[in-house]
Amino acid sequence: MKKLLVASCLTCVLALATHAAEGEAKKDGATKAKPTQTAEQKALRKEITTKYDTDKNGKLDKEERAKISAEDKEKMEKAGLGPKKKKKKAE
Repeated sequence: MKKLLVASCLTCVLALATHAAEGEAKKDGATKAKPTQTAEQKALRKEITTKYDTDKNGKLDKEERAKISAEDKEKMEKAGLGPKKKKKKAE
């Protein structure tokens, strides 16, 4: 009886260790490098930031982003600087 209990405990420990190792491998494989911006994209982002950053902190908050004109939003989308699209969850 003791041998059966010890064997089942060892099996559980090995299963947990294997599962943890697979989880770490998935994390490493799932990370993607951020795409680098071109010089044109960087210049446009800097231009938009300096134009609409009213509190001069170097970042656009929600209110400042809301004030971006349709023309500037269009420029940003053409340059590939549009808003991040959320992925839909698979059901």
